Amino acid sequence: MRVVFMGTPDFSVPVLDALVDAGHEIAAVYCQPPRPAGRGKKDRPTPVHARATELGFEVRTPVSLRDEQASFAASGADVAVVVAYGLILPQSILDAPRLGCFNIHASLLPRWRGAAPIHRAIMAGDAQTGVCIMQMEAGLDTGPVLLRDVTDIGATETTGALHDRLSEMGATLIIEALERHESLTPELQPADGVTYAEKIDKAEARVDWTDPADAVDRKIRGLSPFPGAWSEVGEHRVKFLASRGAQGNGAPGQVLDESLTVACGTGAVELLRLQRAGKGPQDKADFLRGLPLPPGTQFGEG
Repeated sequence: MRVVFMGTPDFSVPVLDALVDAGHEIAAVYCQPPRPAGRGKKDRPTPVHARATELGFEVRTPVSLRDEQASFAASGADVAVVVAYGLILPQSILDAPRLGCFNIHASLLPRWRGAAPIHRAIMAGDAQTGVCIMQMEAGLDTGPVLLRDVTDIGATETTGALHDRLSEMGATLIIEALERHESLTPELQPADGVTYAEKIDKAEARVDWTDPADAVDRKIRGLSPFPGAWSEVGEHRVKFLASRGAQGNGAPGQVLDESLTVACGTGAVELLRLQRAGKGPQDKADFLRGLPLPPGTQFGEG
């Protein structure tokens, strides 16, 4: 099948590779333009841009799709595969391919439509999530679902780990959808159960130790690795990248033992992986060698 691929971040790269491995013809690749990154703030191609260039594909990086109708239609694509692209597709683009545009969305629609479905599923304490292949229409993730696959969310799973699993699931599922497209029955999304996964705001990332332990744990795992839930201890700002529920009670934010168990409003969490400002991520034991946090230490005080 002749495919236009539209994606930008790391999440999208396994899908592009899967389409190539399955023998589909890539007519063009669309992704977000290079943006300043790193200490030198030089323009850096997105992960999809870099991978598509390695594979020798034409890469288009428009700031808007408003003027892309002619070139998009000229590609003669059977279908567009869209995964975390980052731009709204106008109706002229949605209608251009013979089969329309198939979107890979990392949630069980209609739950968690929108920008940050993986983060929000973990932060909300969902037991399951998954991937949907959706026939795109003008609304935000409102189109009929062609295929879906479900997976449990692990008790200590972070957004980073779940992101990688769902990316691979999406790559497998889109190949199945393209193979079976003639026999698939579009499933309209129900009106009940709609939730929206708002973009993560960095202001959300500060830990409120008066929250219950399960909420603190979900925030830590849901915001790992980016932007990273954080708190202050003394003069240090510390990000938390992995945690699990633990037994213990004390003043919210107080370190309770040598295992780095920290009291919350109710219950406690054990911090497993941390990162000091200006340093790399470290497992608990390595972190404590560089910054000891003995029992009685108080998080939330800077």
